[in-house]
Amino acid sequence: MNNNIVNGNIIRIDVGDNVDKFSRNNRISAITKVLLDNPNKVINLNYFTEMLNAAKSTISEDLVMIKQSFSALDMGSVETVAGASGGVKYVVGVSEEQSRRFAGELCETISDRSRIMPGNFIYMTDIMYSPEVIHKAGAILASRFIDVEVDYVVTVETKGIPLAYEVAKSLGVQLVIVRRESKVTEGPTVTINYVSGSSGRIQNMSLAKRLLKKNSKCIFIDDFMKAGGTALGILDLLKEFESELIGIGVLIDNVDTSKKLVTDYISIIDYYGIHEDGSVQFSPSKFYK
Repeated sequence: MNNNIVNGNIIRIDVGDNVDKFSRNNRISAITKVLLDNPNKVINLNYFTEMLNAAKSTISEDLVMIKQSFSALDMGSVETVAGASGGVKYVVGVSEEQSRRFAGELCETISDRSRIMPGNFIYMTDIMYSPEVIHKAGAILASRFIDVEVDYVVTVETKGIPLAYEVAKSLGVQLVIVRRESKVTEGPTVTINYVSGSSGRIQNMSLAKRLLKKNSKCIFIDDFMKAGGTALGILDLLKEFESELIGIGVLIDNVDTSKKLVTDYISIIDYYGIHEDGSVQFSPSKFYK
């Protein structure tokens, strides 16, 4: 009797009496896949023993090898959680060198002059919806918050959603999307007015009451930071839920903006504007210097 996993459930399949147990390579591959698919989630060792038809001692030896490999390759870590409900969990981690290299490569990609749109906007839609780019960027931002207690990742529709989703997945928490306008299908909502830091215009943001529990600790993730008006609005909105904004992370920070409404945040790339010669200047964030 062996086991397969379907939609997170262990499915027992009778494969006869002549099939040997899984080899170590097979077990390590399966365990690694489960851990990577469930970042920051504690998985009991019994799950693996039943899944792979192996003793706990055998699974423990496999986990030691996985831990060593992840550590050597700067691929995050596998941590043991003690106690009756304990087990192991995969913790996302990206080294400074890997983060710097990713930021540098992304800067080269988006510095192309053909991306400049009328009004001196930079075309970023393909970047923000690239699974490869957003997965790496999400892991980098998540690794910055891995040591703090986070209940929710919050973002504002729409471009920041893919990035925020990746961060939430890496941290193993719920994603909450704040809307520009309330939706009838979401029930009672809390709506506030906030002032855009870049344009000075008054805008709205709404959040369904059932989406966020009181006294929650949240981080705000977005694609672009200009003056910080949206982040400040999120801070005020969370206060209506008696919740706390404990961190802000963005893909790109417009450092050309002289006055920021928020100062405590992290970014992956810094944007310095468009020069007189028509060139676009990006560089890896100051956090990598």
